[in-house]
Amino acid sequence: MDRTSLGAAVAARGLGVAGPRGWTFRAVDVAAAPGDLVAVEGPSGSGRTCLLLTLTGRMRPTAGTAEVGGLPLPRRMAAVRRITALAQIAGVCEPEGALSVGEHLRERVLLCRRFTGGPRALFRPPAEAAERAEAALATVGLDPDALPAGPRTLARDLGRPESLRLSLALALIGGPRLIAVDDADLKLGPADRADAWALLRSVAASGPTVLAVCGEAPEDADAVVTTHGKETADAFAAAGRA
Repeated sequence: MDRTSLGAAVAARGLGVAGPRGWTFRAVDVAAAPGDLVAVEGPSGSGRTCLLLTLTGRMRPTAGTAEVGGLPLPRRMAAVRRITALAQIAGVCEPEGALSVGEHLRERVLLCRRFTGGPRALFRPPAEAAERAEAALATVGLDPDALPAGPRTLARDLGRPESLRLSLALALIGGPRLIAVDDADLKLGPADRADAWALLRSVAASGPTVLAVCGEAPEDADAVVTTHGKETADAFAAAGRA
């Protein structure tokens, strides 16, 4: 598979976002080729999630330059949102615990038919969207029928590894060129952490570029981006450089 035809290259230089309480993150450089697996490493509160939201067109940068799939930010934020997807971002994009796995999949298929591909997408046969869902499930290795209650298993009853697979499948249904995943290794033991990175690697190998927030980057990541956020801003301020 030619990953360059599917994934989105990412190039950012000196990227930063500031809010009323100071810098959320600053001076971040990113260089990723299409289909790369990029680990966004840093402590909690260092602006990792905000960096994902910025590079997917959901948050406006305050400083620096960035392009995603050749689309400059912030000028083409709407276009960047159309070619990117989020997975497992608490409070923004995470499976609703009271809904079943099957309900989540059906909902995402319906939303993709309604909001992607323009008005003509509404006239495509439902089977086409269902096939995309099946392909996404195959990519992440999630079989709803193998879950404890089958497709009726509630999202809140999934273990963290299965929840990550579901989040990635939902993101893949829309056919994004880049997927941003939050807390990829949160609360995972060594074995599950290795499985999570193998999963993210396989998703990237299927086409889309993957940006994954983590506490500790794996050795085989194509690129590692480190965020320092407020800690760096505080250090600059203490040195009179902010």
